[in-house]
Amino acid sequence: MDRSGVQSVSRAFEVLEALAEDGPMSLSQLAVAIDLPLTTVHRLIGSLTTLGYVVADSTKQYSLAPRLMHLGERAGRMLSRWAVPHLTTVVEEVGETANLAMLDGDQVVYVAQVQSGHSMRMFMEVGRRVQAHCTAVGKVLLARMPAEEVAAMARRSGLPAQTEHTLTTLPELIATLDQARTDGYALDEGEQEVGVRCVAVPVTGTTMPLAISVSGPAPRMTDDLVSRAVPVLTSAAASLAAELGG
Repeated sequence: MDRSGVQSVSRAFEVLEALAEDGPMSLSQLAVAIDLPLTTVHRLIGSLTTLGYVVADSTKQYSLAPRLMHLGERAGRMLSRWAVPHLTTVVEEVGETANLAMLDGDQVVYVAQVQSGHSMRMFMEVGRRVQAHCTAVGKVLLARMPAEEVAAMARRSGLPAQTEHTLTTLPELIATLDQARTDGYALDEGEQEVGVRCVAVPVTGTTMPLAISVSGPAPRMTDDLVSRAVPVLTSAAASLAAELGG
């Protein structure tokens, strides 16, 4: 593909990303959002609409079309496939269940898992959505967000209690996120489910808000195991990020 073709593809993705972030939008709003001439945006929208990736309502407000859901589902399955070898390494070295999760709006969705060989082990089904403030994966991802975005999330969700250990006030959550930012990892101390402990690190260097975690029954998830798990998780996260980036 020549340079002009690459530029057109890049600009088309700019349109899709802008609509994903702030849509529905008019042509003029899109032009401002992605800093392109109106004529260029009109041409790109025309192509994306013809292909079925963008739709317009009766007021000429443009938004993403349902056809993109199919691509998202396929991408999610591929992400799980890429993650499993890295999660398997974590399980082999740490001995507890490993998970990959993604921040989606105000919630965390689990996208991949490799279970431990213990008869008593943790099972968080792939596809399950949980609140971000009461999970290790959620907290380590929130720690990478500006404080005002975390506060807005807290206002929307209300920080509901899942157990007696759940952090339910914004000052508590902010303090925990500050600690996670300093440590490079976050903990779930029975905040999502009583008797379960979890440690998570972020997958940095990707455009997706991802985190890898190890979880298990609290008696097995000792401080020593957590200390051993963090570098293993960090290495696995770096390897996955390199693969996704490649």
